[in-house]
Amino acid sequence: MKLFKTAATISVLALMTGCASVKMAPESRTAEAKAFETPETGEAGIYVFRSNSILGASLKKDIWIDGECIGESAQGVFFYHPVEGDEEHEIATESEFSPNTLDLYTESGKNYFVEQYLKPGVFVGGANLRQLEENQGMNEIQELDMAEKGTCS
Repeated sequence: MKLFKTAATISVLALMTGCASVKMAPESRTAEAKAFETPETGEAGIYVFRSNSILGASLKKDIWIDGECIGESAQGVFFYHPVEGDEEHEIATESEFSPNTLDLYTESGKNYFVEQYLKPGVFVGGANLRQLEENQGMNEIQELDMAEKGTCS
């Protein structure tokens, strides 16, 4: 029984700390997104990112905005997605048992920053979302790479 517990613990740790990869956007688009330009008239920008945390590095988790697949997140990546301004939007992330969501009211001409973070789960890691202040979000994004949009599992 002790051997089983040890093997199970090692397996869980391996799943939680490996590496996952996703298709990356060209460097030119990444640099453009990191300039944090003011969105076009009538629009707002949403940055959704996952930090370089080791926890759950082997896991990819889908992200949706208003039901549209934005992509699979991985350690150290972000997505940029323009949306209609002056509206509420639902950001959702795949989690262990069901999606977790964050409702975000956006104002035209502003950028918003949402962190997807992983947490230990019963079988695999779960994911959740939280909004960050603009300055903190911009600082986080500077350390990350932009992933290609549009591929969910």
